[in-house]
Parts: sequence; structure tokens; C-alpha cells
Amino acid sequence: MDLARTEVAPRRSRKESATRMGLMALPVAFFAVFFAYPVAAIVARGLKIDGAWRFGRIGEVLAQSDIRHVLWFTTWQALASTALTLLIALPGAYVFARFDFRGKQVLRAVVTIPFVLPTVVVGTAFLALVGRGGLLDQLWGVRLDTTVWAILLAHVFFNYAVVVRTVGGLWSQLDPRQEEAARMLGASRFAAWRKVTLPALSPAVAAAALMVFLFTFTSFGVVQILGGPTFSTLEVEIYRQTSEIFDLATAAVLTIVQFVAVGAILAVHAWTVRRRETALRLVAPEVTVRRPRGAGQWALLGGVLASILVLLVLPLGVLVQRSLDAPGGYGFAYYKALTSADSGIFLVAPIAAIGNSLEYALAATAIAVVIGGLAAAALTRRTGRLVRGFDALLMLPLGVSAVTVGFGFLIALDEPPLDLRSSWILVPLAQALVGVPFVVRTMLPVLRAVDGRLREAAAVLGASPWRVWREVDLPLVRRALLIAAGFAFAVSLGEFGATVFIARPDNPTLPVAVARLLGRAGDLNYGQAMALSTILMVVCAVALLLLERIRTDRTGEF
Repeated sequence: MDLARTEVAPRRSRKESATRMGLMALPVAFFAVFFAYPVAAIVARGLKIDGAWRFGRIGEVLAQSDIRHVLWFTTWQALASTALTLLIALPGAYVFARFDFRGKQVLRAVVTIPFVLPTVVVGTAFLALVGRGGLLDQLWGVRLDTTVWAILLAHVFFNYAVVVRTVGGLWSQLDPRQEEAARMLGASRFAAWRKVTLPALSPAVAAAALMVFLFTFTSFGVVQILGGPTFSTLEVEIYRQTSEIFDLATAAVLTIVQFVAVGAILAVHAWTVRRRETALRLVAPEVTVRRPRGAGQWALLGGVLASILVLLVLPLGVLVQRSLDAPGGYGFAYYKALTSADSGIFLVAPIAAIGNSLEYALAATAIAVVIGGLAAAALTRRTGRLVRGFDALLMLPLGVSAVTVGFGFLIALDEPPLDLRSSWILVPLAQALVGVPFVVRTMLPVLRAVDGRLREAAAVLGASPWRVWREVDLPLVRRALLIAAGFAFAVSLGEFGATVFIARPDNPTLPVAVARLLGRAGDLNYGQAMALSTILMVVCAVALLLLERIRTDRTGEF
């Protein structure tokens, strides 16, 4: 019997390794062709002159004072945005984790809407709030659009949900009885929290901080709209060097710098995630959630609701208000103007961007679910450097310059058998690159929670790996799969950095149409941009509300 077990174990291990490699094959090929190859092509085009690599160009670019200013501002504003987001969002994470109150499900969707909105729409919303003629300007004559405060507040608006979901998800499963035991032993409320809860939360807080830093370090749409000529991040500078100055060498150097920084951030993030998985024995969220008790808890709930109203709901409300504030009085004049192509900005009516975006997003969602689903299945086994490296590869599109990817598509995918520059599939492919990480992060914890003995029993009975997935895994992860598809759809709908390069003039997407309208002077163009932004916001809000109806507290990491 022992000899039989000894022989079966290596066979099973080899079979599992082969299955994992088979699952990884398509995602690896997808990322190699549509991510690594375009990025490498744009870097090579910038640093390779007459067939020879000119790495000395890196030092020349980094020695320029204006480039050093961009690097400094990119890092400084990311640190400041991260600190401000944590300061404002951590109380919200506690409220969502510990309190049960009416409307909590809807409010959870509301705080997530900003995260899935395109950054160009976030910039537009804050422009309507703090810019010339905005709400603050009209009421108190205050304008913040030319200061860094507008950028920082917009980043808080955008990343609030990252902290609430990442930290709050773990906080809701920490057993409160451990902190209560410390209180009974004489520790003050703050001391008990500092010595018991904070150490357990620190990996989740660190993971959330790193993700916020990553998103703000690579910020594009927000800084492009609110920063003007004064403030520029690496991503904005890469776009400027690529599309306006056409200095590919400088763009390539900045891409390398951003790639190295993002790689370091993701490496630290992966380490914090592994720490978080073994932080403490967790309990079901239902055990820890209760109605607020006492004046202090009700005051905390009220303060969090007020901050959500001011920082998250107000900018969205102002966006809607400005879309209805036409020269002839409040009405739908700007929305009606979307049906006309007389502006000369587009070859088609701006309203066509709605249909284009929905079609592209659906195709991108299908691609992201297939690639992300296979990748999540391959990552179900936690151990091994190969698995950890593969996991990091899947996260890279969230931090590597989308501008570089988009421009790389035009340069790299221009020859057979991959001559796709005139194909409609180019836009969904770029959008799917951003959607895949969300599919993986949503499905992976659910797949890892499936009892492996069920898979082993099915395999012993002769089921193939495909049948095991269909009969065992799929029924258990169907809900997570729907949520993953919803997030991929919302994120694909708002992708802007890469799409701005590859969307054709006769098939613009909603974010591209908004950016082009904002780039033209005139009240009509501005009003149409607000109208399109409002439509996109409503579509994202509906998608998030539907997701919250089918979501469970244990579904996914985000």
C-alpha cells in the first residue's frame, strides 16, 4: 500500500504540473504577443539607432531638469495622494466592515463607481466642481483646477474604494473577541486596537496603500485634465513625448523608468498579499457586523456618510448638473446635440461612441474572462516561483504605461500575420489587458477556497481536467465569474490611455470622445463632454449595482 502511494504521488504531481502549464499557455501567449511585444517594440524604436542600442540615452534623458521635475512630481503626488486616501478612507473601511445599516449595499456600490469610471471622466467631474465656472467658483469664487489640491482630491475620489474593499474585506473577518479580551485585561480601547487589530490589518493596509500608490503614480487622465501645463506625471509626459513631440527615445526611457518602478511596487505588493493570507484566523463576516451602538459609533457613521457625500457623490452630482445647464436653461440640449455630427470633431455623431464602447467592452470582457479564468485556474496552487512570477506578470498592465501599450500596438502589429492596425479587434485587445487582472483577483480567492479533495475525488473516478472544472469548480465559482465579468466590462468601458491611440475617428469610444470634446473650446463642446461623461457614469453605476446584488462578502479580493 505504501509503495502504491509513493508511485501515485509523483504521477499525480506530474499530472497537476502538466495541467497547470496547459492552463498557463494561452494567457502567457496572450500577454507575450499583446503586451510584452508592443512594449518592447516601442522601447527598441526609441533606444535603437542604426541597429545599435544607445543606452547612454537613458542618462541623457534623466539628466534633463524638466524630466527630473516630472519624476519628482510623479513620486511626490503619489505619496501625498496615498496618505490622504488612507486618512480619509480607513474610517470608511471600518464602517463598512463592522456596521450594519440601511442602504449599505447601495452605498457600497456608490463608493465603487468612481474606481471603475474612466480617469478622464473623473478629471471632468472635478473640473466641473473646482474649475472655472465650477460649483466652488460660482458659490465662493474658489478655483482649485490650477493647484495640486485638485489632483490629490481627484485621486482620493478615484481610489477610496480600493482601501474600503481591500482593508474592509479583511477587517470584517477579524474576530472582535480578541480585541475585547485585551480590553478585559485592562488595555485601553486605543491600546487594544494598536496591539491586536492593527498588526493583523497592517498587511491589508500596506497592500491597499501600494495599489493606491501604483494607480496614482501612473495617473494619466486626471493629471492631463486638471494639471494643465504646470503638472505632469510620467504617464502624461510619455503621452506628450509620443504624440506631440514624437521623441520616442525620451518616451522609451520614461517607459523603462516607470516599468522598473511598477515592478518594484508589484513585488512588494505580492509579499504583503502573502502576509495577509496568513495574518490571523478569520471568522465569517456575519459574526462581526452589527448595528452601531452608542453616540460615538453613530457619530462615526455620520462622519463617514458625510465624507462620502462631499468627496464622492458631490462631484458626480455636479457632473450631472453641468450636463443639464444649457444656455437656454436647464434641459437636455447638450444630450440632443450628441446626435449631430456637425461639430467637425468626429466623422460620426458623438452618440455613436456609446454603441462603439458597449460593443468593444463586451468583446474585451469575453477575452478577459477566458484569459483571466484560465490564469486564475493555473494560480489556484499557491506555491512555486513560477506561479508567483506568472501572477506578477498578470498585474503588470495595471501599472505599465497604457500610452506605451497603445502606441506599441500601432508600431508592432503592422505586419502579417499580426497586421491588426485596421482591425476593430485592436481596441478590445487593449481593453482586455486591463480587465484580466480584475478577473484573476476576483476569481482566485474563490477557486482557492474550493476543497481540493473534491477535485481529487473526481480525478480518481476518471474525470478529465476539463470535466473536473465543469462539474466541480464551475458550479462553485459561477457567482464570482459573473462578478469578474462585470468588473472587466466596467473597466474596459472606461479604458483611455491605450484606446486614445488606436480608436479610429469613425469609431470613437466614450472616454476618447469626452477627451476630444474637452480639447475644443466652446460651451457646446464642454456641455457635450459633460453629457457623455454622465451617460458613461450611469452605465457604470448600473453595472456596479447589479454586481452588488449578486455579490457575497467572500467573493473575490476586490
